Amino acid sequence: MKRNKRFLAAGLLFSTTLLLAACGGSSASEDNTQADTQEVAKEGFPFVEEPIKMTLMAPGTGMAEWEDMPTMIEYEKMTNIDLDYTTPPLSDFSTKFNLAFASGDVPHIIFGPGSDVLTPALEVDYGQQGLLLPLNDLIDEYAPNLKAAMEERPEIKQSITTTDGNIYTLPRINGGASSTWIRGPVWINGDWMDALDIEEAPKTVDELYDMLVRFKTEDPNGNGKADEIPFTDVKMDSTRPWLLSAFGIKEWGIEEHDGVVRYAPMTENYYGYLEFMNKLYSEGLLDQEVFSQADEQKKAKGENNQLGMFPDWFSFFTTGQTEEEAINNPMMGPMTSEYSKEPIFPMSTGIQRGTFAITKDNPNPAASIRWADYFYSQEGYDFLNRGPAGYLWDWVDEEGGAREYNEDLEASDREEYRGQITPDYGVTTPGNSDYELELIGDDGKSDFDLFLESETEEKINQHGEVAFPLVYLTGEEQETVSGIEVDLQTYIRNSEAQFITGQLPLDDENWDNYVSTIEKMGVEEYVTVYQSAYDRWAEAGE
Repeated sequence: MKRNKRFLAAGLLFSTTLLLAACGGSSASEDNTQADTQEVAKEGFPFVEEPIKMTLMAPGTGMAEWEDMPTMIEYEKMTNIDLDYTTPPLSDFSTKFNLAFASGDVPHIIFGPGSDVLTPALEVDYGQQGLLLPLNDLIDEYAPNLKAAMEERPEIKQSITTTDGNIYTLPRINGGASSTWIRGPVWINGDWMDALDIEEAPKTVDELYDMLVRFKTEDPNGNGKADEIPFTDVKMDSTRPWLLSAFGIKEWGIEEHDGVVRYAPMTENYYGYLEFMNKLYSEGLLDQEVFSQADEQKKAKGENNQLGMFPDWFSFFTTGQTEEEAINNPMMGPMTSEYSKEPIFPMSTGIQRGTFAITKDNPNPAASIRWADYFYSQEGYDFLNRGPAGYLWDWVDEEGGAREYNEDLEASDREEYRGQITPDYGVTTPGNSDYELELIGDDGKSDFDLFLESETEEKINQHGEVAFPLVYLTGEEQETVSGIEVDLQTYIRNSEAQFITGQLPLDDENWDNYVSTIEKMGVEEYVTVYQSAYDRWAEAGE
């Protein structure tokens, strides 16, 4: 997946425009916040000549108070924007956020809520109520870095433009080896493959079946016991999307193929998946505790060298190995079957919505969007991610760009320390991480990093397809979906477990009843809603 890197860093030129013209007018708000009418620099620092005071609400990780973070202290000096922070703990943030909007007493900036809290439906609702400001014109005039990103990748703008044509929140644009992962991959026990002289990951479902049979019957862990579990998961939630692709399905629900939206769990392709999984379960190739165990039980089996194939973000999270040892565990790649002759793999959009919003009482929206836009430049993302000089790192040769890590910090302590100096830790911040950050000292890519990049490029990026884009629904459409979705998802989840375990035999009568039940639950109307949403998304990119 090609992603260009043509973005703008903060320049030196200073040009101005009146805030009131940029924002379509403003006045003193209900909470007596006075509009700040300073002219805002379109480039360079500071953004305004005189300091502006604003309020910001964000989820806190508990690592440090935001006003004490060196990154935020230094950024205030750079920008002339003085922020008063409200940072309830992550566990309480959703409640505090909802209370603020219910009361109308909203802070000037919302930072890092993510789409789980500031959902697409809330974006539309709050935007149309006037609680969130539309950002379109502000982006055009005051956000050159984000604007450049949207021009290079039109799907970014498509994915953050709501049904009324407005943009109400800014995204996180993800980069790095795992940015295209939809979740943690499925890993194969490389030591077991070596023991059985299996040279590469399966490329067809038949090859997968044969490998799992050998894992079960040929004692690959070498302990003389028949204790091998060829394949495991927890309720199939992590493995399902990767395996479904072998049957021509990109998503366990709504997906798009050549512009046509369908509900995958009622297709013949899905029948083929269930048939294959039932075969694995009935022959003891799939963990018999797959629908009952917790993640801790899965990891215990991995640490005991009982697992042949399993999901996790990194394989050593399950096996307890070192990074160096985990390099021997290949990622399961795309496979073909009678239902899918071409290898495909699901791939993430690399875009996270709902990371930054400006509210109705903000005294200077233009300065606020500039404040966020810096993080979409390479220089700004580096600053947000690593903080200023003198903390995590320091200059060796500032003119030449050479840096080194703080010698008082052990390498294993750097990530935790980073969480004390910058908010870009455990929070979905606005910005563009699709950059190769400059190396610090001898901090080159590890062998494990290179392994991840290679596996991801070969097995995901070369065959990856986004199942369904990020869309917005109208209020009426959201109401329709809400009335159908929960019951529909509960039914297909329960049915999947019954079909795979054999509790419900996968015969023609039961399958027809299953499909008929889905139809009676309103799936046709459900698909129609998402077809309309997809069509709007596609038209926005034309």
